[in-house]
Amino acid sequence: MSTADAPKKPRETDDVPVPATLRKSLKNRHIQLIALGGAIGTGLFYGSSESIALAGPSILLAYLVGGFAIFMIVRALSEMSVEDPKAGAFSYYATRYWSKRAGFISGWNYWFNYILVSMVELSVVGKFVNYWFPAIPTWVSAAVFLVIICAANLLGVSKFGEFEFWFAIIKIVAVIAMIIGGLAVIIFVLPTASGVRASFANWFTVGNGFFPNGLMGQNSDGSWTGLLMALVVVMFSFGGTELIGITAGETEDPKTTIPRATNDIIWRILVFYIGALGVIMAVVPWNTIDGKSSPFVQIFDSVGIHAAAGILNFVCLTAVMSVYNSGLYANSRMLYSLAKQGNAPAYLGKLNSRGVPVAGVLTSAAITAIAVVVVFVWPEFAFNYLMSIATIAGIINWTMIMLTEMKFRKVVAAGGAPEDSELAGLSGQEALDAIHFKLPFAKVTPWVVLAFLALVVVLMCFSTSYRIAVIAGVIWLAILFAAYQITQAKR
Repeated sequence: MSTADAPKKPRETDDVPVPATLRKSLKNRHIQLIALGGAIGTGLFYGSSESIALAGPSILLAYLVGGFAIFMIVRALSEMSVEDPKAGAFSYYATRYWSKRAGFISGWNYWFNYILVSMVELSVVGKFVNYWFPAIPTWVSAAVFLVIICAANLLGVSKFGEFEFWFAIIKIVAVIAMIIGGLAVIIFVLPTASGVRASFANWFTVGNGFFPNGLMGQNSDGSWTGLLMALVVVMFSFGGTELIGITAGETEDPKTTIPRATNDIIWRILVFYIGALGVIMAVVPWNTIDGKSSPFVQIFDSVGIHAAAGILNFVCLTAVMSVYNSGLYANSRMLYSLAKQGNAPAYLGKLNSRGVPVAGVLTSAAITAIAVVVVFVWPEFAFNYLMSIATIAGIINWTMIMLTEMKFRKVVAAGGAPEDSELAGLSGQEALDAIHFKLPFAKVTPWVVLAFLALVVVLMCFSTSYRIAVIAGVIWLAILFAAYQITQAKR
């Protein structure tokens, strides 16, 4: 039989039946927008008012420092993802290059973190829907969006990529429109609602200047404020950027796409956080941003678009859907990876003909639904305690990534690189030099990032609202260690 007559291998798409395996269907544009959208959420649209109140214009420095730390964390993860692209990145790498216990803790910590984040996002989706349709019960909105996003994830990874692509486009357009509108007010000296002339000089002349509360200080009510305390709030707004690593196992060309998406994180932070907030504080005096409405609404009002609240409501609704869409995707792949490691029930490691871990999707959705019920029945308990665990879980996850990267380099130097990697057969410095996408200053960077994360945890102890997160984090780690020992004892 000639080669022309030979049967062609089925192309890996979500629509052509092929053996059950994860499909490499995410294209470069998907990864770029997933990474970009992951850095833009309700934390930027609404949460930025809290950080501005703490630090004033110096919040820009907090975003710059925190953004640099996040960039290095994602670079560390991407170093491993490019050489060994696998689903459930954090857990797989911790197991492969550290220990099975580390993989168990890393995987279940990340899964539970996103369950809690998804829970809160779904619980607030009803508020955005009620803006237009006040008669619809909030639990109905939560249920409808849960079903829609769950169905989208069951269609295949390329469909997930398309959803995230368009969700991200909406958020990006909103931020860019705000920046352009704000710059127009500044350049053409248009009148503003506050009566204060729009200018970048307002960073230094309004409300005691650029450092109105210093590095750290105490208010009359005993609460702490200043640049360092704002750093705590800033760090949690960057949650989700590490999703790039999760997508590596289903990316068409990880060696090209992952480095490009990772390196673009810097300009995303510069434009969408520092640029956006810098323009906002040039147009709207920072000391008038009190959190009663979004800073984005205030600047749209200054431009003369009085429908700003409605526009932002739509953008935030898509942002919430985007977070849950990403969360369900990440959780299903994490359960799949944990099952393959033997750290989760075997049924979670099965794929359907479209390459989707259906059991992982449905299990995560079901647990999230139960959690949402908890929010509606005991809202105070849910937000004060459960979200504290989600908060510290992000720190634990980032810490595990940096520690695992150091373990990864030791294994590679010892000649233990993956067999299908270009590093296979190499050892010592030769192997380390051959790493395709290296973490800059790899001997020092992990320790600097770990010290920075430790500082953030210490700063959390000064805040009443975050102090409980530190205590919850210790308890949560103890639960994970105990759960691992119990599962091993049963086996």
